[in-house]
Amino acid sequence: MLRYLPFLLVLALWIYAFIDCLNTPEDEVRNLPKMAWVLIILLFGEVLLGPVAWLIAGRPRAARRPAAGGGRWVAPDDNPEFLRSLKRDEDEGPQR
Repeated sequence: MLRYLPFLLVLALWIYAFIDCLNTPEDEVRNLPKMAWVLIILLFGEVLLGPVAWLIAGRPRAARRPAAGGGRWVAPDDNPEFLRSLKRDEDEGPQR
């Protein structure tokens, strides 16, 4: 079983890079068009060149990648809009 570990690690990295590339929006991909990155990952996946190149040169930087919903994620207790909605709900009383 231990002799299969390197193969499984390469396969896991290849799958991760491929799915990550497919899920990244076209306008966030760096240095090459998205389709070029997909081909590089597919063609050079077994020697790790493609997936490593994607992670280093093609993947968007984490700090610039917006969270789902289009902005910076804010905890509910730090979100003024959420706190205002709680206050409105409290002022309106129980709804039946």
